[in-house]
Amino acid sequence: MYVRALSPAEQAGIEAGLRSSDSFTLRRSQILLASSREQRPKVIACNLGCATQTVRYAIHAFEQKGVACLKQESSRPKTVQAQFDQVKCEALRALLHQSPRTFGKETSCWTLESAAEVCFERGLTKSQVSIETIRQALSRLGVGWLRAKHWITSPDPGYLRKKTARHPHCASQAPRMGRWLLG
Repeated sequence: MYVRALSPAEQAGIEAGLRSSDSFTLRRSQILLASSREQRPKVIACNLGCATQTVRYAIHAFEQKGVACLKQESSRPKTVQAQFDQVKCEALRALLHQSPRTFGKETSCWTLESAAEVCFERGLTKSQVSIETIRQALSRLGVGWLRAKHWITSPDPGYLRKKTARHPHCASQAPRMGRWLLG
């Protein structure tokens, strides 16, 4: 596996890459020149201290793009598909207005992780998404996502009455379990 015969312009471009301050361009230029001298990928890799597959990638890139392969491209994904469009965001909102127990969870409190699990189980997402994906979907909906405090509870049946008698301002705050609040 070798590069094709180099044109004079390609030869000059690759040799110019040998003087580059960019390590990617320098390495690719070294690989391509060695390959043009009919050195095998394994030998090139040993001489340059890189993987054989790196040499193969460089040769394939040169075959496809020519001298343009000497410039490193962005490593970012070419396409990004949002897991939650507007319809799925609304379905997520509706899902979170139900109890997690409805979906087989052992707690009455939603977490971002449990929301991600249920979204995947219900087919709302193609794969298990991260909690950050769920948070961003809720943010696009303008939903505030705060964890409510677990209030103190007591097995004493007269607890609420006693507490209310001692602290009248707490009458509206009956003991309750924590729950994710949707704004």
